[in-house]
Amino acid sequence: MIGFATPWVLAALLSLPLLWWLLRATPPAPRRVDFPALRLLRLIPKREETPVRTPWWLLLLRLAIAALAIVALAGPVLNPTPPAPGNGPLLLVVDDGWASAHTWDAIKQAAGDAIDSASRAGRPVILLTTAPGNDGAAPRVAGPLPAGEARARVDAMAPKPWAVDRATAAKALETARDIGGAVWLSDGLTSDGSDALSEQLAKRSAIVRVPDMRNASRLLRPPPIGDAKLAAHVLRASSDGETPVTVRALAADGRILGRATTKFENGAREAVATFDMPIERRNETARLEVEGENSAGATVLLDEQWRRRPVGIVRGASSEQRLLSDVYYLERALAPFAEVRVGDLGELVQRELAVLVLPDSGALDGNELTTLTRWVEQGGLLLRFAGPKLAQGGDALLPVRLRAGDRALGGSLSWSEPMKLAPFPETSPFAGLSIPGDVAISRQVLAEPAVDLAEKSWARLADGTPLVTAASRGNGRVVLVHTSAGPEWSNLALSGLYVDLLRRIVAVSAGVAASPGTQLLAPRRALDAFARLVEPDAAAVPISASAVALARAEPRHPPGLYGPEEQTRALNLGSNEPAPAPLETVGVTRAGYETTGETRLAGAFFSTALGLLVIDALVALVLGGLLTLRRPRSAVAALALLFAFSAHAQEKPAAELASKTVLAWVRTGDPTVDRTSKAGLSALARTLMQRTAIDEADAVGIDLERDELAFHPILYWPSTAGQKPLSEAARQRVNGFLRGGGLLLIDTRDGAASPSPALRAALQGVDIPPLVQAPPDHVLSKSFYLLNGFPGRYESGPLWVDGSANDKTDGVSSVVLGGADWAAAWAEDEAGRPMFAVSPGGGRQREQASRFGVNLVMYALTGNYKADQVHVPFILQRLGQ
Repeated sequence: MIGFATPWVLAALLSLPLLWWLLRATPPAPRRVDFPALRLLRLIPKREETPVRTPWWLLLLRLAIAALAIVALAGPVLNPTPPAPGNGPLLLVVDDGWASAHTWDAIKQAAGDAIDSASRAGRPVILLTTAPGNDGAAPRVAGPLPAGEARARVDAMAPKPWAVDRATAAKALETARDIGGAVWLSDGLTSDGSDALSEQLAKRSAIVRVPDMRNASRLLRPPPIGDAKLAAHVLRASSDGETPVTVRALAADGRILGRATTKFENGAREAVATFDMPIERRNETARLEVEGENSAGATVLLDEQWRRRPVGIVRGASSEQRLLSDVYYLERALAPFAEVRVGDLGELVQRELAVLVLPDSGALDGNELTTLTRWVEQGGLLLRFAGPKLAQGGDALLPVRLRAGDRALGGSLSWSEPMKLAPFPETSPFAGLSIPGDVAISRQVLAEPAVDLAEKSWARLADGTPLVTAASRGNGRVVLVHTSAGPEWSNLALSGLYVDLLRRIVAVSAGVAASPGTQLLAPRRALDAFARLVEPDAAAVPISASAVALARAEPRHPPGLYGPEEQTRALNLGSNEPAPAPLETVGVTRAGYETTGETRLAGAFFSTALGLLVIDALVALVLGGLLTLRRPRSAVAALALLFAFSAHAQEKPAAELASKTVLAWVRTGDPTVDRTSKAGLSALARTLMQRTAIDEADAVGIDLERDELAFHPILYWPSTAGQKPLSEAARQRVNGFLRGGGLLLIDTRDGAASPSPALRAALQGVDIPPLVQAPPDHVLSKSFYLLNGFPGRYESGPLWVDGSANDKTDGVSSVVLGGADWAAAWAEDEAGRPMFAVSPGGGRQREQASRFGVNLVMYALTGNYKADQVHVPFILQRLGQ
């Protein structure tokens, strides 16, 4: 289906008959013929001849150009959006909350189509977005706006990382007037105020577009804190069909640490994806996200609350009876949220641990004390428990000084009763935990009074005596529980509070500070609607640490990370957002997004008309005699012309290669070696132009498998470890180059001219002549400069040349082999500065290397003429002999 933005322009098609008549009345200009024979021109009568009529095919061409231009001006549109209901200003309601991120492209496309449809009908547009703004502003009506301004506002829109507020949007419509029709671009999910907004739009003959519920946004719930494995709960709006879903675990730098795949059962709206990964990888996990859905609702940020840390328990420090063993109760309490490892002290400190638990052990001996002190000062957390052994005397690795003996609370020989716990201080990591009324302590070790005892106390009994004390030691921490780890001195180990206390102690390990409690945490990084961490807006304000878990994402508290790095808390959109459910509407017409997507055709019509206009101009030039077409005299000439303009896959055309001296280097596939070869040969080409009679020189890379070698006097072949044997075609091409008089310079780049096994394999099948070491008076030492050696990046090593050079090659060796890494010595950057250091001769050695390069090229170009006896007197004079 094709529509038109300005259909009244099509009336110009009625003028085509008039144009037909004008074109027939004004035929092309007569062709002018110039003839030099003036005498014959006197006998020719002067008559002006013109064609009777314009050729019919030219007439049709020009009519087609006019018709295409008229249709293009009418603004043709393929699959135009159906006109919006009503006749007055068009109301465009856009859901721009978190659930729109997944289908945002379709929503923006539909918004643009609706605005274009209103523009064609001459209707202004009224905009209403349903999510609160980034500054916290409530949804409000904007307009009426011209179509152009409305389109600009839609292009600048972006979804928000919080829920829509349809109730406020419905109130904003209650006072809106002069609305002729409405289009609601929804995210497909229900929310508070959906019914109220639907009622307001039903009064205005609205159309609501709803995405396919199978592709609607999904919601990801944070995993329960303390579970042995990360379990991601994924919610969907539709319950129809079985649908697979994959959740990814990512590190802070974006690396994928694991994937968990599950599926929605038919009729179910929730699926659980469980990650089975090592403890170290779990601790590295920074976020979970539904694969293929970039949405804040489908992403969960993890903070320190979800980190599982390895905990070691020293074996053999308490009773061996299972139900009386401190290790038994510690294992059972730590297992739900930590990786528990039981072993000897020497074995455990060698492993990666966040917490080391030491049940009642008494005073540590010298080796144990030294080992544990070093481990704590490097960042470990040592958790010690009191008991009969520690009551006999402590050591230096304790947070407080202890009194000798222990204190008995209750029993047949005591006047006192077991002591209850006092509420935890707000500065304690245990702040906020509820204390069961049946937990009581019957025995404890007492701390010596000190000025800082209150600061070191994390928990106290009802009489104020410390129950848990802690102190920093280096980068780590020592924590002491002043009662036993088992039920020997208290019933704490039999309560749920015991698990919570150990969880909080483990949470402050590995350099993580204590739980911030009611401390205000400033927004550090915000999560946008597309699940990208960005800088928070100015409207974002700090939030209390205790309120993060219960907060719902909003402009003042966007989802993201709050607090400094050592006390980070994550506010996730999926924590308290209602489960997604399909949108139910009453009184409005429903449609999908798949019906939108109109295509403008004006550009295509204009381009076609312009192309035909160019053809018409060429035809007019030919008919007027101003342009003459001549065909090539033969097919051979045409093929030669084609060959001249299509330059194979080589870097430079054949004509350019044949017109100047072009040095070649072999492409090895190693980027570093190839860059060095290119820089070195290019610098040598510039040196040749500066110092010799060569006017034009250049360098080019060669692929031995497909490039022609006949244009190059020298082929530089650097050796690499990864060289592969040549194909049969490449070997034939290299052999033809050598037989044709080319010079192959093989550089092993090792300073010793020792071909590697890879180079020997690559040269297998190449006609390498027998090589001998170049004598001191070889022509290479005097072909241009007088040289005593042939240095490169490395000092002169042996240089090997053809020992059987004959008259066929003018006495020039077809192969020269060395290992001085000459390309690196020649190489210069764009500023003309050397790229590599040469050793050991420095600048003088680099100059000698450049002179050798010049000698090599002159040797390849001029042959062995400097070996003639006629040159001997001049050479001896230069040498001072």
